[in-house]
Amino acid sequence: MNTNLLKILKEKTSLEEKYITNIIALLEEGCTIPFIARYRKDNTGNATDEALLKFQEIYEYSLKLLKRKEEIEHILKERESLTSTVQELLNKATTLTALEDIYEPYKESKNTRADIALLNGLEPLANMIGSMKYTLEEIHQKASTFTKGEVKTTKDAIDGAKDIIALRYAQDIRTKESVRNNIHNHSIMLTKPTKTFEADGVYKDLANINQKASYLKSHRLLAIFRALNEKQITLKLEVDEDYLIEGIKKFKIPSWANSSKVLVVDAYIDGLKRLLLPSLKREFLSELKERASDEAIELFGKNLAELLITPPLVNQIILGLDPGYKTGCKMAVLDKDGGYLDSGVIYLLSANDKENASKKVLELLKKYQVTAIAIGNGTASKETATFISELLKANNLTINYAVVSEIGASVYSASKIAQEEYPHLDVTIRGAISIAGRLRDPLSALVKIDPKSLGVGQYQHDLNQKKLEKKLEFTTVSIVNKVGVDINSSSYKLLSYVSGISEKIAKNIIALKEELGGFSSKEQIKKVKGLGAKGYEQSVGFFRIKDGKSFLDNSGIHPENYKVALYLKEHFELEKISNEELVKVNEKFDTGLETLKDIVKELLKPGFDIRDELESISFCLDVKTIEELSEGDSVAGVVRNITDFGAFVDIGLKNDALLHISQISHKRINHPMDVLSVNQHLKDIKILSIDREKNKISLTLKG
Repeated sequence: MNTNLLKILKEKTSLEEKYITNIIALLEEGCTIPFIARYRKDNTGNATDEALLKFQEIYEYSLKLLKRKEEIEHILKERESLTSTVQELLNKATTLTALEDIYEPYKESKNTRADIALLNGLEPLANMIGSMKYTLEEIHQKASTFTKGEVKTTKDAIDGAKDIIALRYAQDIRTKESVRNNIHNHSIMLTKPTKTFEADGVYKDLANINQKASYLKSHRLLAIFRALNEKQITLKLEVDEDYLIEGIKKFKIPSWANSSKVLVVDAYIDGLKRLLLPSLKREFLSELKERASDEAIELFGKNLAELLITPPLVNQIILGLDPGYKTGCKMAVLDKDGGYLDSGVIYLLSANDKENASKKVLELLKKYQVTAIAIGNGTASKETATFISELLKANNLTINYAVVSEIGASVYSASKIAQEEYPHLDVTIRGAISIAGRLRDPLSALVKIDPKSLGVGQYQHDLNQKKLEKKLEFTTVSIVNKVGVDINSSSYKLLSYVSGISEKIAKNIIALKEELGGFSSKEQIKKVKGLGAKGYEQSVGFFRIKDGKSFLDNSGIHPENYKVALYLKEHFELEKISNEELVKVNEKFDTGLETLKDIVKELLKPGFDIRDELESISFCLDVKTIEELSEGDSVAGVVRNITDFGAFVDIGLKNDALLHISQISHKRINHPMDVLSVNQHLKDIKILSIDREKNKISLTLKG
């Protein structure tokens, strides 16, 4: 391996050299991150998938860094400009920004004022002035010898020379880094309203910001940049120019300098104001936007992970209800495996409608022995929940019901995958199926929807879309592979998130499953069209086959380790197996201690689902309207979304209530996610305030 690359990776990751080389080798072999994290723990020092993703990002950045360094070295060698000093600077550079700072003085001419001065032969005069060894009078005398061509006067000559000095100042690496640090640490962000500013609009709190830019939270920065883009505000970064100018006079001008130093000071100040500050301010604003975007993307990923890993409601026959007024409330029934059984539409506008609706619902409940009901939380959700609650009580039915988020259900119902799954059903019924599916198995239902349509982020349209897509893809893949996938009951969309499986291969899996009448062993997966040996290796451990030929096929144990798994089961009492015994088994099979520990865990809990350890679904107990609620009332709710400034909680009303970060805990917390998670059930929340006109409620967990 390239020694420079290894050095950079050791500095930036703090991983041991052997693990760095192992991880790179695995990545270059075509291994996926989920596979490496799960089945190659002994090669990576037990690194998590998140740590491996971070390593991969650092590795790819480091490769770009070294490539760019080589390009710059090559260019400077050709121009005979690669001095030992420049080479040393290049060797020490650890960022692409640092490399470009070093290279900037050597870039091709851009027809700037300094470039024109250089073409006019004023570099010798710039050197004389820059040396600060001459008096002002001597410089004026020497400048007169440079008046030719476009340089008409002595003043023209001196001004041109100063332009060259200004550029040198702006391109000096130490100067640039010093000013950059000052902007990063001390600049003030100022905003002002434009003529088109809406005083009562969504940006009303952003009109007159006067705050250190580095202190601004990511959600506030994103709001500022959006308001700027929509021409609601103007924005500028303010730095203490007087402080920087004093620094020039104090540190850049030697005490022995002659009177010509005034020209150098003027040139440096010009370089600061005209060249350096504008470019570095733009750079910092760009970095602020990227930082805010990255933090929002990270939050989006965490929220999505919490949503996807919500525990399933197993072995239940579920009635899904997609509420509506004039268009009616759509119904769909799913069996225990998520298969579609029946559907219908009811109306709840009048007493007569409700009577007919009761008959239809009761008919479905009895016909299919429904054991749970899922109600979407959109328009008419409250009325639908009240109707179901009263219907169940009136008929002494002990069926539980829950209100679930229906965000994205309409996106799914009109999607290509929904058309493929239910080609003969109306688009509205597909929405009800999605709602029922979210209660039955959230992971299976939600992977069919674009994560950006699930309402678990903030300012998603303002974020770096490539980074966002990558993060959401990684999050989904990570959760799917941690949970494992039942190969005989999953959609091709869910299968396509399994390590090493593309959508095309996923569809081929479905085709082979139908041909076989279902997979009975993992060995059969090798027959999937287009799935090569590498794809099989990467994916097979994440598939589950219930009631297969071997109990191992319903576990997360990789077939490459079936032999050692059977040996462990046959020769040891697994509940009491010691580390010393595992060491001996490792000596016999060379499996790796971490892998052996995982195998033992799987053998002790066959068919284990990590979601089993999480809080199960909370069913509704009563239904209230905003008119029935008062400040100080206690309510229960489900966290639907988390942002930097708080959480939005579904308490059974049309709009989610806001639990501001300041109301989450008596103790200071850095972020709502330190305490809360998406789909967390909160049982004793107090209503802090109610705005009935705007239909908004604020909550508190204090007290």
